Amino acid sequence: MLDTAKTRWHPVAASYDLPFRHIFHAQLLGREFAVWRADDGYVNIWENRCLHRGVRLSIGINDGRELKCQYHGWRYSNRTAGCTYIPAHPADAPARTITNRTFASVERYGLVWTAEEPQGDVPEVTRLAEGDLLTLRGIPVNAPADVVVAALTGYRFQPNGCLEGRAADMSLKASDGFSVALTAREEGAETLAVFFVQPVDSNRSVIRGVLDSWPRGVLDSWPRGAERLTVLHHHNERLSKLREIVEREAQAAPQPAPLEPVIERVSPELAELPEMTAHGRKATIRVTVARKWMAADGIAAFELRPIKGLLPTFQPGAHIDVHMPNGLIRQYSITNGPGESDSYVIGVKLERESKGGSRCMHETLREGDVLAISEPRNNFPLRRDAEKTIFVAGGIGATPLIAMAQALKNQSLDFAFHYFAQNQAQLAFPEKTALLGEALKPQLGLDPEGTAAKLKDILSGYRPGMHVYLCGPGPMLEAARRIAAEVGWPETAVHFEYFKNTNTIDDSSSFEVALARSCVTFKVPAGRTILDVMREVGIDMPSSCEQGACGTCLATVIEGEPDHQDVYLNDAERKSGTKIMTCVSRAKSARLVLDL
Repeated sequence: MLDTAKTRWHPVAASYDLPFRHIFHAQLLGREFAVWRADDGYVNIWENRCLHRGVRLSIGINDGRELKCQYHGWRYSNRTAGCTYIPAHPADAPARTITNRTFASVERYGLVWTAEEPQGDVPEVTRLAEGDLLTLRGIPVNAPADVVVAALTGYRFQPNGCLEGRAADMSLKASDGFSVALTAREEGAETLAVFFVQPVDSNRSVIRGVLDSWPRGVLDSWPRGAERLTVLHHHNERLSKLREIVEREAQAAPQPAPLEPVIERVSPELAELPEMTAHGRKATIRVTVARKWMAADGIAAFELRPIKGLLPTFQPGAHIDVHMPNGLIRQYSITNGPGESDSYVIGVKLERESKGGSRCMHETLREGDVLAISEPRNNFPLRRDAEKTIFVAGGIGATPLIAMAQALKNQSLDFAFHYFAQNQAQLAFPEKTALLGEALKPQLGLDPEGTAAKLKDILSGYRPGMHVYLCGPGPMLEAARRIAAEVGWPETAVHFEYFKNTNTIDDSSSFEVALARSCVTFKVPAGRTILDVMREVGIDMPSSCEQGACGTCLATVIEGEPDHQDVYLNDAERKSGTKIMTCVSRAKSARLVLDL
């Protein structure tokens, strides 16, 4: 019987086992699960182990949006089970491959169901209306599931409304390998009881019973309070006696070998690289525009939902490439807070000098349209080990910082969110920023001189352990970085992201590039980029903005002098000469050797 059990749906918990902010330890066919309900109501069923050291996640912390392992603090996102933060590597975004195994979950009849390899639907019981059901306490039994089912066919109980009786007329309505349906009748009262047997292991089971609605033929309404407790006590007592009999019989029989669950490797979808597009930028996910609205004056918001499956896990600061109907590709930051993983929400500002990207998003895209997007990339990761974090946002530059601030708010970490805009109407996503409470500090209507003065006020008083995150228009970022250096902020504590590279690119030079690990050497002529020629010779280099702003195509320099023309690297990184953005930067020397 157990050979077909993997494809069947089984209950592994009762709905009452999943109060908010709790984690339930469930078991099925020798496998352990961490089962928890997120604040949005979604029921997660995961392999019960942290991917770091295998510690049980059922002893972790459910904060309503993420699940935190108690051992080294790894955090996993609602729905996707993707790792969102590794404390030992606070400056890095976890790889997408760090994703726990998830299992299907369905909540029905007051029970939570799952299966390793589900086929079909949860069993349909026509007389169990979803409204007025009473779920009995789970009864663990040290016996195989088939032995427990056989014993349940002879189970006797009194119908609701006639619990003091002694001679209920019992009727077996249905029975299969893992469930039994019985009806008890006496003096006009009738109750249907359906028992599902959860095969915990080869020699362990749990009886999970559900009673149907109000007593038939009785005028009193469905029992509440003390009456409900009386019904529960009645079945608990009788099922416990049944358990004693079954366990004695099972103990006398030969003991079956325990089931050994298979711990799967990372799925091929996560382990393999998708096919490259002609321009090298991958758009492997199809989404539909579930909602479009104005998030602020001149800023349109889009909620993107997957056409099938779940969206990949993202971390605060991540962005996606959006492949538009007109053929253009643009990058937009994800604004979601922790655990909001059923869709991506992005904001798009309508640029006055739009080359077709923002105009297409604002004027052409409609709710219901389908888009191709890339997986999230994070070259602007949030550290969560700071003594205090300061966010400085300008206009649409608030989008990645809103995601970061929500993450810190969820963990009760100290931060301040300074939002620069011309007026209140230009503050994007007010429904999200309102949740930041007193940490939100709008800075409205300031001219360049006033902005600089306010930045100096905000950035004064640096203490070791503080970090600042900057995102906004280029002139504002340049001013903020200059002021931060003047008042004593180390470059390692100043993090920034530009919208675009406004530098004039000089691509008149030609030089040679050697890729050390690939054993490939090629010439980069004038008018071509290192990235272009690498792809031409068959090297798959990831990229996103391709204008030196996002950091996706970063490479390590082993030998030679780079000619930096990006806005991603800070001054110390430029001076070190050990990094180069292959989409725009070139060589001052005749030859570059890259660690690729």
